[in-house]
Amino acid sequence: MYLGLDLGTSGVKAMLIDADQRVVGAGHGGLEVSRPHPGWSEQQPAHWIGACETAIEELRARHPKEFAALAGIGLSGQMHGATLLDAADEVLRPCILWNDTRSHAEAAALDADPRFRRITGNIVFPGFTAPKLAWVENNEPAVFAKIAKVLLPKDYLRLWLTGEHMSEMSDSAGTSWLDTGARRWSADLLAATHLDESHMPALTEGTRPAGALRAELAARWGVQAGIPVAGGAGDNAASACGMGTVAEGHAFVSLGTSGVLFAANGAYLPNPASAVHAFCHALPETWHQMGVILSATDSLNWLSGITGRDAAALTGELGERLKAPTGVTFLPYLSGERTPHNDSAIRGVFTGLAHETGRAALTQAVLEGVAFAFRDSLEALKTAGTRLSRVTAIGGGSRSRYWLAAIATALGIPVDLPEDGDFGAAFGAARLGLIAATGADPLAVCTAPATAATFEPEAALADAYAQAYARYRALYPAVREVPPKG
Repeated sequence: MYLGLDLGTSGVKAMLIDADQRVVGAGHGGLEVSRPHPGWSEQQPAHWIGACETAIEELRARHPKEFAALAGIGLSGQMHGATLLDAADEVLRPCILWNDTRSHAEAAALDADPRFRRITGNIVFPGFTAPKLAWVENNEPAVFAKIAKVLLPKDYLRLWLTGEHMSEMSDSAGTSWLDTGARRWSADLLAATHLDESHMPALTEGTRPAGALRAELAARWGVQAGIPVAGGAGDNAASACGMGTVAEGHAFVSLGTSGVLFAANGAYLPNPASAVHAFCHALPETWHQMGVILSATDSLNWLSGITGRDAAALTGELGERLKAPTGVTFLPYLSGERTPHNDSAIRGVFTGLAHETGRAALTQAVLEGVAFAFRDSLEALKTAGTRLSRVTAIGGGSRSRYWLAAIATALGIPVDLPEDGDFGAAFGAARLGLIAATGADPLAVCTAPATAATFEPEAALADAYAQAYARYRALYPAVREVPPKG
């Protein structure tokens, strides 16, 4: 049996699969985000361990015999978080999360140093790890002086599981310290933030062992000590492993809290000017590109909170047949935006509202706005040298057939929906655990699921969607000119 642990923003998922990659069962432990100031987003690493223990105990209670046969563990996690430890591995402050934008000034300063884009292949975004460390140095110097290790969230779980300070390429590529083409830490970029390689975990590939389960935990869970823990992956690369998106030309669109348009690449293809992420993949000698939007299902959940109707009820009001845009436009920039704008200060907006505008029109505009944000990412990928012919949809938002039809029409390419099953980050992490434990061929393990349905672009609505996208594109520069609060 092989265990995948996925540390997300809202919880930890533990999934157990067998040697034939059949899902045996899953457990979950919840998490909450602390927002002590506008733009801040934090979690206590101790809460990650608590949620992980809850998820594992739920899984063990349901499947005790199967869990006892555990032979490998894989890790996935939310990317970019700054987990700061002292020399005794004690946490120095709450982890600064991926969607925290406090370090926007530090990010701009680092991005102005041409070495960062040249070596990492990426813009230095405020959500990345390096500018967070610069913020800590500028604002919490006593904390900065005590830092002995900087770990990403999933690698703090690894420390708890194995006692090792280790990471892997896909997650580390989101720090702004990795030489992405060479797949190693950059001494120059670390020095630019007054750190060195001693502050970093050792690096390996996501498919290889990166520590072994501690005897104390093995005894508590009734499994063998020394079970290998794979390097694992950042959450998007882990989802790609779960979806079989590991070979050139394969792509998925993820409708989670944030949104991702992910394309696997057989070569390193950086183009930071496009605001596309060019990261290492979890498999050796592979890379990937991502367009990232910060509020995908978060946008619908926000509307749900405002209207008092749950997300399924809101989308259900639209039916399943795609409608022409109404003229109401929504920019889903509730916490800023990455691709293509790299703008942490921009905020969301509705335009085109009238007396007759009802709840359904607002819902439709939100779904279209997120679809158009994915279109922005598709255009950015094109400028970075990647052209897609179809994508597979994953994430909670993919339950809305209306939304998938809107995305297909906005992108102008088919969207495939996989057969029922959980092929996300926890499944991908379990696959990596299997590979690390058995030495299996990663390409033979990371295969794609069967397709249950395909959503073709609605040709009859192509012109209406093109006009709506043009309105959407025109809004950002206009809104950007509005002075921010204060």
